[in-house]
Amino acid sequence: MTTHSPWAERPRLTEDEFGALYRRLGSRAAWASGPRGALEALTPARVAAAAREVRTGRTVTLAAPVETLPGPDNPEPARHRMGERPDEHADGGLQFATDSFAMNVHGDVDSHIDALCHVVYDGTLHGGKSARSVRKDGATALSIETAHDGIVGRGVLLDIPRLRGVPWLEPGDHVSADDLAAAEDAQRLRVAEGDLLFVRVGHRRRRAELGPWHAARERAGLHPSALELLADRRIAVLGGDGNNDTAPSCTEGVDFPVHVLAIHAMGLHLLDYLQFEDLAPVCEAVGRWSFLCVIAPLRLPEATGSPVNPIAVL
Repeated sequence: MTTHSPWAERPRLTEDEFGALYRRLGSRAAWASGPRGALEALTPARVAAAAREVRTGRTVTLAAPVETLPGPDNPEPARHRMGERPDEHADGGLQFATDSFAMNVHGDVDSHIDALCHVVYDGTLHGGKSARSVRKDGATALSIETAHDGIVGRGVLLDIPRLRGVPWLEPGDHVSADDLAAAEDAQRLRVAEGDLLFVRVGHRRRRAELGPWHAARERAGLHPSALELLADRRIAVLGGDGNNDTAPSCTEGVDFPVHVLAIHAMGLHLLDYLQFEDLAPVCEAVGRWSFLCVIAPLRLPEATGSPVNPIAVL
């Protein structure tokens, strides 16, 4: 049985309130309405500045291992099949080992990035593109191919459990704009235009210590109103160690309000189900929560997302 934190008591949004929030964010993010969305903030100058974040040369993954076993949060696990295998009885010569993978990119376990064609809202994609561009054989607009040159910039990790003095946020809890601002103060940094923002809620640590649960029904994430701060800062990418959206939804009539606001209204590529349990202690040890970050989605020309392994370079 899930224990809910008092922090989970955040205002519920009516359909009208959500609609007003959607319009405000879309208006503020008009600069990101093109096919690359908020990636337009990653100018060559900002990428060059992000490279100056490297002090030690240490690299840290932000991805979890791909899981091939079913569980309550993983009913459709990735499939890994071996093909050719070396014959240990062969007398020398050349041999190869081969294998193949298949996965549901948008599941509730494996680390992935959402393309701007992932969310259809009121019959359109981000920027007013027709939903008809997502066809049975793939997406002809706003696919993950938009990021084929990679996403490189200053990464910033805001650690909300650290702020609250807990190991993780309980499922159903929300991260507010005030939480994000307080984490900035506690970590002595400020999220700036063009940043790749990562928000830790402790989903991975909870899963590791207590075991998997039905994350589609209950999980911690951002409150939709927190997106106002991110719009003001003009971030380029948003990533979390959960789904970014809280479940159950606090928005009347919309199950994934953060996805709708971030992807559809603001043009943000979202990274879901990352893991920060390797990165957070390194940041704590060096006393620095910003770093060069490199995200390289697979080149899947008509896909709605991609498995991903972001790398922090400190």
